[in-house]
Amino acid sequence: MKPSALTSYFSGLTLAIALVLTGCASGPNAVARDPLEPLNRSIYGFNEALDSSVIRPVARTYQEVTPSPIRTGISNFFANIADVWSTLNNALQLKPAQTAETGARVLVNSVVGIVGLFDVATSMKLERHPEDFGQTLGYWGVPSGPYVVLPLLGPSTLRDGASLPVDTKGNLVRHIEEVPARNTLTVTNLVDKRARLLKATDQVDAMAIDKYTFVRDVYLQKRLSDVWDGNPPDTGGADPAPGSDGQSKP
Repeated sequence: MKPSALTSYFSGLTLAIALVLTGCASGPNAVARDPLEPLNRSIYGFNEALDSSVIRPVARTYQEVTPSPIRTGISNFFANIADVWSTLNNALQLKPAQTAETGARVLVNSVVGIVGLFDVATSMKLERHPEDFGQTLGYWGVPSGPYVVLPLLGPSTLRDGASLPVDTKGNLVRHIEEVPARNTLTVTNLVDKRARLLKATDQVDAMAIDKYTFVRDVYLQKRLSDVWDGNPPDTGGADPAPGSDGQSKP
C-alpha cells in the first residue's frame, strides 16, 4: 500500500472510530483532544489502583534489591532490542542518517557491548533515535485521533493504540519460542521501565492537582514532539503531522 493510501485509510479509520466512541463516552464538558474523558478517567483510576497496590511496590523492591550496575545492564539490554525496531521505523520514515546511526548502535552494542549489556555506542558518539510505528504513521500524515487510556498500558491515542500490534510484532523478545524465557524477559522489561519512572511518578504525585489532566497533557505534547523529532510547529494545540498539511517533513 502506498503512503498516501495508507494515510487515507488510517485517517478514515481514526475518524470513524472516534465518532463512534465519542458518541458513546463523551461528557458534556469534554475537550477536543479528550472526548472520551469520562471513560478514560475510569480506566485511569483502575490503572492507578493496580499500580499503587501491585506494580509500584514490585518496582521499588526491584530497585532496592538489584545493584545499580545490574539494573543499568538490564536497561541497556532492552534498549538495544528497542533500537532494532527503531532502525526499521527510521528507514520507513526515509531518514537515512538516523537509520544508519541507530543500526550502527545495534551492531556495536550487540557485539562489543555483549548483546547490549554495555552501551558502548554512546561512548562512541552514536546517538539513539527512538522511533515506533505510531511515530511512523504520524510522519506519513496519520492524525493522532482522540486521547485514550488503555487498561494496564496507560496513556495513548487512537493512532498509537492501533499501532501496538505492529510494535509488538517488532519486539524481538516476542519472537522467542521458549515461553518461560519470553515471559520472564517481558516481565523484567516492564518492571525495569516502571522502576526508572518511580522518581518522576513521585514528583507528579507531589506537584499535580489533577494527575489525570497533567499526565494527558504531557503525553500528548511528548508524542507531538516525537513525531516532529523535537521540533513541532506552533499550531495552538492542533495535531499537525509531517506531510499531512503541505508542511515539510522533519
